[in-house]
Amino acid sequence: MPSKLEKFAELNTFNNTFTFHHFDIPNGFSNKGKWHSEVFKNDHPIVLELGCGRGEYTIGLSENNVSKNFIGVDVKGNRIWTGAKHAIQKQMNHVAFLRTRIDIIDFCFSENEISEIWITFPDPQPQKNRARKRLTNPDFFLNRYKKILKPGGLIHLKTDNTFFYEYTMSVIEENHLPLVFATDDLYNNCPTDRKELTDIKTYYETLFTGRGERIKYCCFKLN
Repeated sequence: MPSKLEKFAELNTFNNTFTFHHFDIPNGFSNKGKWHSEVFKNDHPIVLELGCGRGEYTIGLSENNVSKNFIGVDVKGNRIWTGAKHAIQKQMNHVAFLRTRIDIIDFCFSENEISEIWITFPDPQPQKNRARKRLTNPDFFLNRYKKILKPGGLIHLKTDNTFFYEYTMSVIEENHLPLVFATDDLYNNCPTDRKELTDIKTYYETLFTGRGERIKYCCFKLN
């Protein structure tokens, strides 16, 4: 297994991986508004996985679905390396990875450029003074997603954390957001036509289910 430094060096050579830093904001991100035309070279819907880690869900969703484009987003390049390397080896041209902070995601994509967002096992940030760092915080994050999502675009959340699930459900209710589906026990209440919800497991999901923890899931839209 390559070292962290070796992964960073190789990541810089990958043609399916892009980087955008907060200090680059004044110059703008070169691919903003051009993901269809210059990266994927098609007009298929784009699906984001935020906080993708090693990209297990990005890869899992994309393996049997070439009718959509998939982008895994994470700030840590040594994690992204795993998914990006796999996508290159398997010639998955409809998969890309973006190394950036999620709080600047609206500088990376244009209005209506994204069709779906997946948030998989995020840090729940339970401390009250860190509420704005929760990835479903309505003011700090949902408003950013709204800038890039198409009307009616879906947001999916998978988490093992009861606090974070209940927090998100309260955000949905308080902001009158259309709820498509929700369950606090996904493996015992998975829609029969949505097997990808349980068939694809991230590293953390495997860890949590191995401990007997229930996986929570919700899908909603932004007004």
